[in-house]
Amino acid sequence: MRPRTAAAVAASTTVLGAGAAVAAGRYAAGAALKPSGKAPPGFDGPALTVHATGPGQVTLTRSLVSQLPGVYGLTGPGLRAVVGNVLEAGPQEGRGGRRPEPGTPDTVVRRLVRVTEGELRPGSRVRLTPQAYTGSPHGSLDLPCSDVDVPGELGPLPAWFVPGARDTWVIAVHGLGTTRDHPMVVMPLLHRMQFPVLSVACRGDLGAPPAPDGLGHLGDDEWRDVDAAMRYALRYGAERIVLFGWSTGATAALLAAARSAARAQVAGLVLDSPVLDWRGTLRALAARRAPGPLLPLAVRAAQGRAGLRPERLDEAADPALLASPTLLLHGPGDTVASYDASLAYADARPRLISVREVPHARHAGCWNADPMGVDESLRRFLTPLV
Repeated sequence: MRPRTAAAVAASTTVLGAGAAVAAGRYAAGAALKPSGKAPPGFDGPALTVHATGPGQVTLTRSLVSQLPGVYGLTGPGLRAVVGNVLEAGPQEGRGGRRPEPGTPDTVVRRLVRVTEGELRPGSRVRLTPQAYTGSPHGSLDLPCSDVDVPGELGPLPAWFVPGARDTWVIAVHGLGTTRDHPMVVMPLLHRMQFPVLSVACRGDLGAPPAPDGLGHLGDDEWRDVDAAMRYALRYGAERIVLFGWSTGATAALLAAARSAARAQVAGLVLDSPVLDWRGTLRALAARRAPGPLLPLAVRAAQGRAGLRPERLDEAADPALLASPTLLLHGPGDTVASYDASLAYADARPRLISVREVPHARHAGCWNADPMGVDESLRRFLTPLV
């Protein structure tokens, strides 16, 4: 190749590479920092087809997600339902009756708990989500509930308040791709234990003030909304606070517990699938849109576009900053938030941090995978904190 031709090719490749990196960065930032699409991270993938319905059961496309154990939401256009475990093949039932074989090589049958919106019909396209309940704690779970506004630095943050007799409040903070509906999965237990619960919407959520740049910041900005909820709780009767966060909500809770002026009132933390290795999480989320060869460039471009500050985000994973008893819930198969990072974090402060490994749990779906087991772990952890 002639020198001029080679130089022209190299220059063109550089320009194209730079353009591809910019485009990939834009896609990556959208995937990683605005993941409010059809399914939360860890539950995305092809939609499932409803193949059949029957009393107390629904037949879905067989996949890794549709076979997950536990309780989940089932969502589609104009459709919401709650499904339970996969139904097992049964022996003889009654007089000569036999329970139908649950599913085929291509389908799986799950217990249908209830349909809360729309109608499940064969052919419907649906997805599983850890956000099992929607609407409000009163409408979905028959719990007493008030709509309140938490004064935040960007404006009012809508929240649900479920009253309780104790003066230790639980502040619930959802994470990536979900809303303040997600914490409803643990509200029945918390209500039975008489904890007041405040489930708050953060910046960028529906009804809450938008983030100035339209992007999430993996907890580094959102912690201020948690701080606002803490100050609200203390203003209205809380003496102590338990921060309960999922995913980046867990990261925001950790940062609030370290940075807030009210941090001395934090009696404990519960962290479901916390994002402690933010670089790994950013790579995992960016990979949903950016091509593999461009992934390193896309991650750097997304980091730059959002103005993420490594030294600040690293604070969330610094065990030296932790001052309160902490229960860490995590599944070893989490592909979004590093399970190994959680173990390393817990190993650094074994007297403060206990870990509840939840097999088969997807990202931020520990309660869903094992409702009874996680409820019992929560009960044991929270009882001494009252």
